[in-house]
Amino acid sequence: MAAQSPKNPASPKPAPLDGLRVLDFSHALAGPYCTLILSEYGATVYKLESRDGGDMGRGWGPPYYGDQSSYFMGLNRGKYGISVDLKQPEGVELCLRMLESMDVLVENFRPGTLERLGLGFEAVHARNPRLIYCSISGYGQDGPSRDEAAMDLIVQCSSGLLSITGNAGGDPVRCGYSVADVSAGMFAIIGILMALQSRAKTGQGQLIDVSMFDGMISGMSSCFMIFLGSNVCPKPMGSSYPTIVPYRVFPSQDRDFALAVGSEKLWSAFCQAVDRPDLEKHPDYATNGLRVRHREAFEAILFEEFRQLPASEWIARLRRVGVPCSLVRDLREVVEDPQSEFRGMFPLIDHPTIGPHRVTGPPFKMSESSSGRTVPAPALGQDTKRVLADMLQLDDASLADLTRRGVIFDARQAASATKK
Repeated sequence: MAAQSPKNPASPKPAPLDGLRVLDFSHALAGPYCTLILSEYGATVYKLESRDGGDMGRGWGPPYYGDQSSYFMGLNRGKYGISVDLKQPEGVELCLRMLESMDVLVENFRPGTLERLGLGFEAVHARNPRLIYCSISGYGQDGPSRDEAAMDLIVQCSSGLLSITGNAGGDPVRCGYSVADVSAGMFAIIGILMALQSRAKTGQGQLIDVSMFDGMISGMSSCFMIFLGSNVCPKPMGSSYPTIVPYRVFPSQDRDFALAVGSEKLWSAFCQAVDRPDLEKHPDYATNGLRVRHREAFEAILFEEFRQLPASEWIARLRRVGVPCSLVRDLREVVEDPQSEFRGMFPLIDHPTIGPHRVTGPPFKMSESSSGRTVPAPALGQDTKRVLADMLQLDDASLADLTRRGVIFDARQAASATKK
């Protein structure tokens, strides 16, 4: 009997990626985020980890859910957990056999690592020409920076992001979430879906080379175009934007809030909301270009104005006339927001050993397809035997022999044996 898929009960709508099979060699964030989204939309993801601790993200805590890193639990839910020793030839051969029936491989090791193990693109392509092989790395699979070690902070620096992030004259400030990793994961998904479309036409898989560095440059297109158009490097501006005014965070009587006046129509509405008709046609502020040139003097007026009332009052006034605005909220406020609840952005899932815990929900909804998986992350190697028995038709004796020789691993079985 086939292993039970780690997904929701039957849904009235099919998931868009049902039937897609993914072997996930990735760790930390970029790769696991990619395969998390694929899993949430129907793909069957087999997460392959080493036996010596597995994915490094398992150790990224506190905080923990029970004895499990909440970081790992959130990024790896809905995946099968298998553990194979890739330092043993038999382990590599098991992976090659599994890859014969896979659609996608995702990995984010240093460039060349899987080639040295015998699992590089050429070797895998020879076994399964239809396979889409997605490699995520700091700087890509070629070029002078190919072999440089990279993590999110490093690429935020090397891509130029930290040069424009933070307050004017202050210390460099890392973006508050791992934007280089997550961007790479999203670009990996885009590449995989494009390659699937190509394969539908040609019957052939291909290598997708995703670079965190390239992804950050692409993501900062607007910033680089400002530089390329002016030959002047942008500098940190806090929450402000170089080509739109007003567009920033302001302090009020009680707390900070943000507003964004992105058009002259909104400018007229803004002047109405703050009861300052004198500003609308002022010779220094009447157009966005003028406001950008006179930013300092203009914003000084708004700083004084906004300190007169609490943020809730300004938010109410601005929303009445359609000006985009928000309180500067903390994560607790976001979790408790009725909009978050309505959109299902923090679903509760139940883990067999640690109990109920919340995770983040699917990033988009589809009218004719289901999305969102509410199955917890696997223990290290928890599905190894089930998957190999089902996929490769290995019998109990063969599985027991592979376990005894350390080629495969099941953390739960190992823990049980230790207790005995």
